[in-house]
Amino acid sequence: MIEMIDVKKTYPNGVSAIGGINVKIKPGEFVYVVGTSGAGKSTFIKMMYREERPTSGNIIVNGVSLPKLRNTKVPLFRRNIGVVFQDYKLLQTLSVYENVAFAMEVIESTPAQIKKRVMEVLELVGLKHKVRMLPSELSGGEQQRISIARSIVNSPKIVIADEPTGNLDPETSWEIMNIFEQINKNGTTVVMATHNRDIVNNMPHRVIAIEDGQIVRDEQRGEYGYEN
Repeated sequence: MIEMIDVKKTYPNGVSAIGGINVKIKPGEFVYVVGTSGAGKSTFIKMMYREERPTSGNIIVNGVSLPKLRNTKVPLFRRNIGVVFQDYKLLQTLSVYENVAFAMEVIESTPAQIKKRVMEVLELVGLKHKVRMLPSELSGGEQQRISIARSIVNSPKIVIADEPTGNLDPETSWEIMNIFEQINKNGTTVVMATHNRDIVNNMPHRVIAIEDGQIVRDEQRGEYGYEN
């Protein structure tokens, strides 16, 4: 599903973010990516959906070699990937329904397909009753649920989440994690960068730890391993 082969990333200012990573993530896995701030987690995650390109090496996602992928082909590639951000990235002038539907409109789904699927995912995240509300009328946890609904509305094979509970209180964080668990049980591969020690230790999955741009630990049902 995801493979990195001797991947290195050096930014134009000379900072080496990733230094020779090799890793495979299988279909249906749930993987936490952990490490201290500045360890290279975000770069590692961003390269998976072609937000960043490696300086050298190869990254293969869903059978597509990302370093060779033309910029014009990136939107098509991303249709099979859902991305969830810490800061939600919702369109503030659109309703809950419209925010989620937008992802389907981009790929030219029919109005009937859009209505059916949008209501399905809003039910999954527990916000079917708030379809007409604007993001500004929702709590942070509700906004993140909408972000998740938007990320899965096109039934992606992979969901990549970058600190999805970073702005949320502990109780809401658990609610969001239960949604990710359900998404994973439905067969979607989940890769999540997180600083949340309690979640990693109490909801165990594979853990990839990154330090100084290197994978220093890769364990099935691993622990967080850092002091917060």
